[in-house]
Amino acid sequence: MLTLAEIEAARERLSGAVYETPCAYSQTLSDLTRTQCFVKLENLQMTGSFKERGAANLLLQLSAAERAQGVVTASAGNHGLAVAFHGARLGIPVTIVMPEGAPLIKLTSARRYGAEVILHGTNFDEAYARAREITDGGGGVFVHPFNDLRVIAGQATIGLELAEQQPDLDAVVVAVGGGGLAAGVALGVKARRPGVRVIGVEATALPAMVRALEAGQPVRLPAAPTIADGIAVRQVGDLTLDLVRKHVDDVVTVSEEELANAILLLLEIEKTVVEGAGAAPLAALVNRPLGLAGARVVLVLSGGNIDVTMLSRIIERGLVKDGRLVRVGVVLHDRPGALSRLTALIAEDRANILQIDHHRAFSSTAIGDTEVELTLETSGREQIDRLLTRLVSAGYRVEERPR
Repeated sequence: MLTLAEIEAARERLSGAVYETPCAYSQTLSDLTRTQCFVKLENLQMTGSFKERGAANLLLQLSAAERAQGVVTASAGNHGLAVAFHGARLGIPVTIVMPEGAPLIKLTSARRYGAEVILHGTNFDEAYARAREITDGGGGVFVHPFNDLRVIAGQATIGLELAEQQPDLDAVVVAVGGGGLAAGVALGVKARRPGVRVIGVEATALPAMVRALEAGQPVRLPAAPTIADGIAVRQVGDLTLDLVRKHVDDVVTVSEEELANAILLLLEIEKTVVEGAGAAPLAALVNRPLGLAGARVVLVLSGGNIDVTMLSRIIERGLVKDGRLVRVGVVLHDRPGALSRLTALIAEDRANILQIDHHRAFSSTAIGDTEVELTLETSGREQIDRLLTRLVSAGYRVEERPR
C-alpha cells in the first residue's frame, strides 16, 4: 500500500523538519544480550519521540484550506506533542484530546507549544472518541495517530535511515502500539534490506496487535494500566494490521517488571532516559528467546517522555530488586546507646543508612523494647546477607522487610 517512492518522498519532505537521529553502538548492551547491539535514538527528537515524523509528513501535505481550518487529534501524549510542535511551526491551529491520566510532562509540553488540550476519558480510546466527535462537528481535520498512510510513511523514514546507518543489519526490534511505527520501520528497512528481521514488542497488559494477528482483524481489548503509556492502545488499525502481518516477522510481549528494568538499564548503561514504550525493545531482547545471538541488532528507542515521579519510582524499585536498597526491622532494648551500637555495626559493614523509623506504640515488641526499621543502601545481595548475619551474631532480632 506504500511504495518506496512514497517513503523517499516523505523523507525529502521531512528534510530539515525532523532530526536524523544517531544509531549508536553499545558495547555493554551487546555483552548483556550476546548480540551486536545498536540503539536508534528517536528520544532525541525535539518533542522526545519518533511521532514527529508521521505528524509532520501529514501536516505538510494539508491544503491551505485544511491548514486554516486547523487539526484535531487524540493522543496518549507523544503524537499530540508532535502535532502541536509542527502545527505551531506551520501556523496550523491544533486541538489535542488526551486521557485524564496522561503524563504531566506531555500535557504541559503540548500546551507550551500552543495547542488547545482537552482532557477526556480514562484511556486513549475514550479520548479518541471525543476527538472524532469534535471533527464530526466541523472542529477541524482529524490527524490519526497511526492508521493513516501519510503517518506510516513518515515513520517509515526511520527504516530508510537504518538501512544506511547499518548496512549489515540483521534485525530491528521496535515497540508496537497502534502499529504505525512497526509497520513503517518494517516497510522502510525491508525496501532496502529485504532480509532484515523486524520484531515488534507490546506490553503484556495490552497485546492488541498479538490478538489482532490471532483473530485476523482488529480486536478491542479491555482497558488496562501499563507504564508503557505510549503503546497503551486497545485496538490497532486496519491499515497497520495489514502491514504488520505482511512485513513484521514476529510480535512478542513484555511484562511491567521487564519494562521497568529496561528503563533502568538504559539509564545506567547508556545514560539515556526513555519511557516505557521506548524501553520495550530492550526488555524483549533481554527477556525473550528472539534467536538473535551474534546478530547485528538495532533497538528503536522510540521516546523519552517519562514523568520524573514515575522515573523515580522505577529507579527505587530497580535498586530494591538489585539488592542496592533494602529495608530491615531490628528489635532493640529501649535504652540510651542502643541505637548507636546498632548503627556502628552497620557502618562497619559499609552500608549507608538512608532512613530510620522507631516504632514503640505501634509495635508487637515487649514493653521495654523498641522496633527500628532501617532503609539501607548497599552494594548488592552479598552485602545484605553479610550484614544480616553480623547483626544476628551480635544478638539482634532482625527481619528483612518485603519489597
